[in-house]
Amino acid sequence: MIDIKNITKSFGPLQVLKGIDLHIGKGEIVSIVGPSGAGKTTLLQIMGTLDKPDGGEIIIDGTDVGKLSPKKLSEFRNRHIGFVFQFHQLLPEFTAIENIMIPAFIAGASKSEAKKRAKELLDFMGLADRAKHKPNELSGGEKQRVAVARALVNRPAVILADEPSGSLDSKNKAELHQLFFDLRDKTGQTFVIVTHDETLAKITDRTISMKDGLLEPDTTAAEAGTAAATHEETMDDIH
Repeated sequence: MIDIKNITKSFGPLQVLKGIDLHIGKGEIVSIVGPSGAGKTTLLQIMGTLDKPDGGEIIIDGTDVGKLSPKKLSEFRNRHIGFVFQFHQLLPEFTAIENIMIPAFIAGASKSEAKKRAKELLDFMGLADRAKHKPNELSGGEKQRVAVARALVNRPAVILADEPSGSLDSKNKAELHQLFFDLRDKTGQTFVIVTHDETLAKITDRTISMKDGLLEPDTTAAEAGTAAATHEETMDDIH
């Protein structure tokens, strides 16, 4: 699903990523952990095509994103990648359902198509009765569930999450973490999650540790293959 080859990135004289090689299989839920300044968020932003590496190659769902024009890259990001941030980033002037519909409009969906998909997601999230509420009328857990629904509206292949439960209390954290697994089992999506939450990291299929711009050597390709194979068997059982 995601192949990263020798990715480097510097900001001025500071080299943040020093040659990252990583494979993430379809349907995996992978956590990326490490101390502040390790390069986790920079790697996630590059993986999400929000930033460009200085060198290396990124292939997502069979597409070499480094070869896309700016317009094609924007279209690819909108259709194939969903983002969940620590502080939900909902637009305060729009209702929950309107926030979810926005990426669908960008992708060219009609109002009826976008609304139908947004309603389906709100139902799945258990938020059907909150559709017309604006963000300031929602709890922290509800806001983050709306943000997850927004990330899913275009049925992306990959969900990238940066500290998604960092602003939530323990109950809402547990519910959000379970939601990721429920979504993976239902839709087969791939999740890459940057987190400092040890509880979340422990339950993901694979935990990737970063330090000083490099991956720690304890995560192997064999582990990735095992996790992906296990997921495929699970999806076969479901279907």
